[in-house]
Amino acid sequence: METINYMAIVAAAVSAFLIGGLWYSPLLFGKAWMKEMGFTDADLQQGNMAKIFGLAFIFTLIMAFCLAMFLNDASIGASEGAFYGFLAGFGWIFFALAVNSLYERRSWRYSLINGGYWTVVFTLMGFILGAWR
Repeated sequence: METINYMAIVAAAVSAFLIGGLWYSPLLFGKAWMKEMGFTDADLQQGNMAKIFGLAFIFTLIMAFCLAMFLNDASIGASEGAFYGFLAGFGWIFFALAVNSLYERRSWRYSLINGGYWTVVFTLMGFILGAWR
């Protein structure tokens, strides 16, 4: 535990929010994601957004901490961290979401948007955690 960089964990979690803001914006996949979810702009205004964002950040911190524990080896640098982050994001998260999507009868487009997001996020989180020792 003494070799864990907690500032890097926070930075990794923040990076997920920055990527998410872009990924799910109209500039990239926001409109396609809304269509796959059956959401309108009005739907996105419903609910307690402070609770949603707060819990999402806590959950992302937990994911970043767990990834940091897996990467907690002095021989792991930025490129190795990014590679292992990619493997976690693509190999575990993408396909876990894809399995759920199959049972939920969601489209492959839905799986690609959400699984792609988490693959990119975990790759970047691994890069940050590997680089910032």
